[in-house]
Amino acid sequence: MKIQGKMFIWLSIFILAIAVTYGVWAKEPAGTTALFLAFGLCIMVGYYLAFTARRVDAGAQDDKDADVADDAGELGFFSPHSWQPLALAIGGAFAFLAVAIGWWLIYFAAPLIMLGIWGWVFEYYRGENQNQ
Repeated sequence: MKIQGKMFIWLSIFILAIAVTYGVWAKEPAGTTALFLAFGLCIMVGYYLAFTARRVDAGAQDDKDADVADDAGELGFFSPHSWQPLALAIGGAFAFLAVAIGWWLIYFAAPLIMLGIWGWVFEYYRGENQNQ
């Protein structure tokens, strides 16, 4: 994790130099602001990774002699297939469409969104994925 922190900190320094150069040369506020915001994001991620690397044990990526298999292991829990994101996507599409067409469309979007959220939150409490 140490190398990732250093990479983001160096990237943030590069983006800062580019932001200053772009701001002086182009005198365009939108691009300059975007570059300064990108600098802020990179410095935050770099600081977090560097700070966390000091508090945790060295990982396989910090060892120059490590093999790829040294970093193998459980990656996390991944949910099985679920239809709830589809309901949320359709409800969200109707909600955004309501802004363009008319607010009456929210009456159709809100139940779909609520159904999708309810189903996604409680999908492990019923059906084949129910915990014993």
